[in-house]
Amino acid sequence: MTQATKANESARRITASAPGGIGNIGPALDVLGCAVAGARDEITIAWRDEPGIEVADAGHPDLPRDAARHTAALAAAAVMRRAGAKHGLTLWCRKGLPLSGGQGGSAASAVAGAVATNALLGNPLGTEALLASCLDAESAVAGRHLDNIAASLLGGIVLVRTLDPIEVVRLPVPAGLILVLAQPAQRLLTVVARRALPEQVSRADVVHQIGNVGAMVAACYTGDVALFGRAIDDRIAEPARAPLLPGFVAAKRAALDAGAYGVSISGAGPSAFAVVSDDLIAHAVATAMRAAYLAAGLECTTRVTRVDSDGALVNQDNFPHPGEASSRGAK
Repeated sequence: MTQATKANESARRITASAPGGIGNIGPALDVLGCAVAGARDEITIAWRDEPGIEVADAGHPDLPRDAARHTAALAAAAVMRRAGAKHGLTLWCRKGLPLSGGQGGSAASAVAGAVATNALLGNPLGTEALLASCLDAESAVAGRHLDNIAASLLGGIVLVRTLDPIEVVRLPVPAGLILVLAQPAQRLLTVVARRALPEQVSRADVVHQIGNVGAMVAACYTGDVALFGRAIDDRIAEPARAPLLPGFVAAKRAALDAGAYGVSISGAGPSAFAVVSDDLIAHAVATAMRAAYLAAGLECTTRVTRVDSDGALVNQDNFPHPGEASSRGAK
């Protein structure tokens, strides 16, 4: 986590942003995640005189202003509890990531909320406590998994070894790794996607998954993008969730035909991602995936991007929020 500035006693408010990401990265269900460069969620936290947390701007009309249901507010409250702080807070959210899009938007909001609150308090919590605070928030709304959270906080590609106790390993990012994200015009709640997962899997499928996750970790250390892509072969979550995702199977086939090394569902879906190492191929893959979704009757946006190495970023803001009245005017 990079912090542009450390909060001090005079700070009135702090703004933090966090990137979205790809959870699971194919076969590594709840184990591997990577932060994706580009779109971010941004949370501003400010002191308030009254106790508790007020959500002044939820970030989207479909998101709750109830602090007990908003992931950023839940994460902020968890940081306050761990820090032993009693202050009241006001929270503003700016959503750069899609809702229920499989791009780690909920985790990014939780991370930005936790990091902003921690900075406003003077950074009493370390990385593990911040991860635990965000995990508390995500568990309340989307399930207890850390892959997107850890990637959003730390940046890069991360491996979640255990949740109890929390242990996260940051892996090297292969230099030539390019990601293609395809976002069809669909929403899929994480809780719905998780219910589709099988209760039992065969030994052969478990062995297959373990081999591919090991290959992905090896590819990170050797810089082998082709191996990384080939290892994205999920026989547990992807077959269970594909029926919930119109156009995905055709989009995956089109991307592979266009030269992608590997393709799978991004997080819980509906977004899909492809792994390539050449810019021209990346744009051909994006075009092919969009065409496949359009043929299935779904509008689709695509972007060619890379792994975000920064993770959560913090800025100090001692000026009023644009929605707050002040004799000094808005920033």
